[in-house]
Amino acid sequence: MGVTLQDVERAAEVIRGRVEVTPCARSRTLSAITGADVILKFENLQFTASFKERGALAKLLSLTGEERGRGVVAMSAGNHAQAVAYHAQQLGIRTVIVMPRRTPSVKVEHTRAFGAEVILHGEGFQEADVFGTKLAAERGLCLVHPYDDPKVIAGQGTIALEMLEAFPDLDVLVLSVGGGGLISGNAVAAKGLRPGIEVVGVQAERFASMRRALDGEPAVFGRSTMAEGIAVTEPGRLTLPLVRELVSDVLLVGEDDIEKAVLLLLEVEKTVVEGAGAAGLAALLKNRDRFAGRRVGLVLTGGNIDLLILSSIIQRGLVRSGRLVRLLLEVQDFPGNLAETARLIGDAHANIIEVRHQRSFTNLPLQCAEVEFVLQTRGLDHVHEVVDRLTQEGHKVISGQT
Repeated sequence: MGVTLQDVERAAEVIRGRVEVTPCARSRTLSAITGADVILKFENLQFTASFKERGALAKLLSLTGEERGRGVVAMSAGNHAQAVAYHAQQLGIRTVIVMPRRTPSVKVEHTRAFGAEVILHGEGFQEADVFGTKLAAERGLCLVHPYDDPKVIAGQGTIALEMLEAFPDLDVLVLSVGGGGLISGNAVAAKGLRPGIEVVGVQAERFASMRRALDGEPAVFGRSTMAEGIAVTEPGRLTLPLVRELVSDVLLVGEDDIEKAVLLLLEVEKTVVEGAGAAGLAALLKNRDRFAGRRVGLVLTGGNIDLLILSSIIQRGLVRSGRLVRLLLEVQDFPGNLAETARLIGDAHANIIEVRHQRSFTNLPLQCAEVEFVLQTRGLDHVHEVVDRLTQEGHKVISGQT
């Protein structure tokens, strides 16, 4: 099948001591939430904050002296770029990285910081891929593909070796899927060590290229996804047969599912994970019955998330949980009434974040004003307590948003 367990084991020997053996631990809280026995592999704790270091380094170390002298080119939405740039810098190899124009700025800047020449080209990975392949031919550079390369696939598979050494009784391994390098290598390793283990893939609904290829359906894609690390429009030539042979299913998750998983990992595990890295947990939360009672291994594949995106996720999560709420009230417009309303909210132990008071742009009767409060609360039950308190004191709540 192109890549074997022996290839993965050789890759593990080659990269030993050069990449982190990341923590692998049971999450009691996520286990309680999902009904599965959840084992987390923290690949977001690699130096460049993603699993991509494994495959990139395995490939770079396989190059001959002549190939290293020519330099390398890689195409990536971010994590593979950083991994190649960092390890190439350590090995003294000149590096060119082609990244889609919409790549989060944190990934672009980190890649440049490792000394790589960064070229932004195309709207997505496939356009960057075509351009990078052309550039390799024009400049005589060696291509370090992010997923469709036997050395890269074998390097990624070293994750499963570490997980099964720590937890040999895993029932299921759940892995995010872009081009298929991660799941292919780990399926080879896991199935080679434990033929009875199930390997399940996860893709964003908007970029379900592997799932559609397996189903023989034409590819249809959305414009973007917060899981840009797996936003690949075509699976690999090498990876597709491996996935077809070794992976039992590829599940799809929506943007809301991914967003909630990112926030949950931040809250529960106190760990920062990007959208692609949280896809496995998103699938577990969405398909609880499928995994209930089983020991499930999840790989947190990366933590390179833009801070503005993370900030938005946190704010939206607070709103969904009722810990941040907007109330629109009708109040009598006379001196001291706004202060009295604020006092009632304080007595209900809610914290006022913002107040907007206006009289003109409203259809309310004269001598009434419309006041918008943004409140910090303990949750939805607390919101109801605040609303009940205001209503009991004669204040009309026009609308509330959580």
